Amino acid sequence: MTTSLEPLRRIAAYAVCADSNGRVLLVRASERSGTPGTWSLPGGAVDHGEDPKHTVVRETAAETGLSVAVAGLQDVLADMRALPERRITIHTDRLLYTVSVRGGTLTERVDRPTDLARWFTLDEARELPLRLFTARALGLPTSTDDIVPEEVPEFPSFYAVPGPDGLHRAQRFAAYAVVTDPEERVLLTRVSDGYPGAGCWHLPGGGTDYGEQPGAALIRELVEETGQTGRLVELLGVASHRDAASLGPEGYPIDWHGVRAFYRVVVDQPAPPTVADIGGSTCEARWFRREELGALPTDRLTEVTAEAVQAAHLL
Repeated sequence: MTTSLEPLRRIAAYAVCADSNGRVLLVRASERSGTPGTWSLPGGAVDHGEDPKHTVVRETAAETGLSVAVAGLQDVLADMRALPERRITIHTDRLLYTVSVRGGTLTERVDRPTDLARWFTLDEARELPLRLFTARALGLPTSTDDIVPEEVPEFPSFYAVPGPDGLHRAQRFAAYAVVTDPEERVLLTRVSDGYPGAGCWHLPGGGTDYGEQPGAALIRELVEETGQTGRLVELLGVASHRDAASLGPEGYPIDWHGVRAFYRVVVDQPAPPTVADIGGSTCEARWFRREELGALPTDRLTEVTAEAVQAAHLL
């Protein structure tokens, strides 16, 4: 039974690393882990306030003894697994980065969650017990011994806990869309009063639900916030922003860390935008022509919006 397990969420970043011979770098889970003997990409949990690109460099060095440089974002995945022996169920949002080795020497680790690091050809990796997300990242057949929860557990979309300094802190993964239509107009939403960024123009999207893939969450949020039906085109990037004392409808300061994947989405048959979730964080949705978007002052755009539209070459 997995319905009685405590649900947890985390964000993690991993390295997809190949050498000059096409071999991939993998690490083995030790007896101290929840999946002993399985192999996966190097990486691990994103610390509060940490940029995921820094996470993947730090974790790869710790697990393998190699220093790597991040070349780009490859994919974003989400999965759930149950660990009955720990009485928990974990939803993990996994950011996969392509990296290259700068130097170092492969190191074995004793009494750590991962104990070996090795290079494998894809044919060799195919014969290993791989974690599901690792097999997907490498384009290999997926088979796993992970226990998947029988039902998606209830978990709040917003979850803040007291930090070591007594200030509440929250880390949240979200998916956002850079939405265009056949006329190359861009769809933006305006943040309601009482929410961080009130009055600013923002990307459609929001926090993903427990057990939900980011692409599916994005298309759902697009309908709820704007009334538009879109199709996912490509992953553009990931933004990591921290506000050390964010103030929202909760009414008290929160050390907030948002990790946001943003995608290009096309609406083939645009309609006048409508906001279905009245009283929520979105009060308006509007199509902008390119010249109108370019004329908006930068302080009228949220931080992630400015970063995403530049990545999409719309500004």
